[in-house]
Amino acid sequence: MLSLLFAPTRLSLTRLRVFAPLVLALAAFAGPALADPADIAAASRGVVRVVLVRTGWTGTSMLEHGSGFAVGPDLIVTNAHVVADARNDGAVVIGVIPSQGRDSYPAHIVAYSPANDLALLQLGNHATLPALTLFPGPVPDGMQIAAVGYPGNVDAAQGLNAGDMVTPKDTVKTYGQVSAGRSSKQFDTILHTAQLGAGNSGGPLLDTCGRVLGVNSFGTVSDNGTDSSFFFAISMREIEPFLKSAHVTPHLASLPCTSIADLDRADHQRAAEDQVRAAADQVARGAARERALDEARHDAEIDVLAERDNGLALAALLLVGVIGAATFTFLQWQRQRVRAMRIGIALAALLLIGAGFAWILRPSLGAIDERAKDRIAEAEASGAPGANSGPGDTGPGDTGSAAKDSPARLICVLDPQRSRVTVSDITDVPLQWGAGGCVNGKTQYGLAQDGWSRVLVPKDEDTISVTHYDPDTHTYTLERFLIGIEDMNRARAEKQKIAFPPCGASEDLARQLGTAQGAIRAMLPPEPNERMRYSCQPAR
Repeated sequence: MLSLLFAPTRLSLTRLRVFAPLVLALAAFAGPALADPADIAAASRGVVRVVLVRTGWTGTSMLEHGSGFAVGPDLIVTNAHVVADARNDGAVVIGVIPSQGRDSYPAHIVAYSPANDLALLQLGNHATLPALTLFPGPVPDGMQIAAVGYPGNVDAAQGLNAGDMVTPKDTVKTYGQVSAGRSSKQFDTILHTAQLGAGNSGGPLLDTCGRVLGVNSFGTVSDNGTDSSFFFAISMREIEPFLKSAHVTPHLASLPCTSIADLDRADHQRAAEDQVRAAADQVARGAARERALDEARHDAEIDVLAERDNGLALAALLLVGVIGAATFTFLQWQRQRVRAMRIGIALAALLLIGAGFAWILRPSLGAIDERAKDRIAEAEASGAPGANSGPGDTGPGDTGSAAKDSPARLICVLDPQRSRVTVSDITDVPLQWGAGGCVNGKTQYGLAQDGWSRVLVPKDEDTISVTHYDPDTHTYTLERFLIGIEDMNRARAEKQKIAFPPCGASEDLARQLGTAQGAIRAMLPPEPNERMRYSCQPAR
């Protein structure tokens, strides 16, 4: 159901249904949409059709239908005018039909605000729909957007009957842009050009990351049959207070919407800059080592020459002693003192031997280079500046070889410049990395060509997560893929085939796990819906 602009340009629902095919035809000639289809498709998993059915003794008949979206597993936001007929008529029941799966759900109204055309429904039958994320930030003029819902003219063109309309069907997506500066007087709205039809009411208006900007409510069609292609969505200024008053805390994400392609380009540019920086650092390290080697050679030369001079002086001094001992021995021979003469001969011999050793043990000039190299090696071992380091050798979070060889307790902090966050909360991640890919002492990572990773396929959530950790750069990466039920079921079946090794297993078992996980990763889309990069540092 789609309300029209208030009088005098308001038309009947019948007239809009007649005119809506032309509206959608005009949309085909619009410019190319810049929204990411994968993100819009992911958000569409939580978009539903809301139907009103009258029951009575004459049978069951469908009154009307609109759209809505999940803000919790069993909570649906829609327009108040979509469910108005069910407010005071006990014969009218509300049904909610999701876009995927086989189930449909009964619903009842838990919050109703006709002043800003909002209503909140609660589902029965233990519903677990994927909730959409809301964007509370500014909505600038010209912003690319997408509208998702169930326009009735598409149903009619397909020849769907009432039975088909209570069966899960894919949503219809249209694209346009924000035309800021004009709002409804009754409540705060977003003016946009994403084409809508009767049945889109209550559906979400999304940004290019698939986050909710508003709730589509009404459009403009004039009495003379010409269409201005402008539509209105209830803004977040109305939605947030409405949900708060209903004691509902939706998931919000306010970071700028950055595409994965932009992140990849930035990473490639950063890698190229790192290579240039590394080359410059290598040159700087080489120059620093040459300077250190020259200084070490100069110092070694001074030491060797000093030692040679000292050896020569000692040898000369000992030779003087030899002459003295020989003179003493000669005098004792003249006096025929045999015992003293023998002492003089022994002393002269010892002094002569000492002089020979002093001469022989002097360092050669060739020892200068060897001593210079030894000094450089000692400086490198002690980590002295200029020995083997230069700019960029170390960085934040560098834990040395200990990070690879023994468990390291780390705190990983999100790097917003390298991340695309669309549905997740931003929190620090504690991580204990152990040798062999053992994480937190209980989860074994697989080893493949792209390094260490783990593929998580939950049983109760339609999201596949792939986590990576690089022990060299201390970078933790989480990628999330928001996929449909059928793809999730295939991934769950593939997971059952994997034999997960115990934590801290051998490298061979880690590589086997990496290969086995590759079968699931091959099912995933080329790009994730979300990529979160963290820089990890030692925990304090």
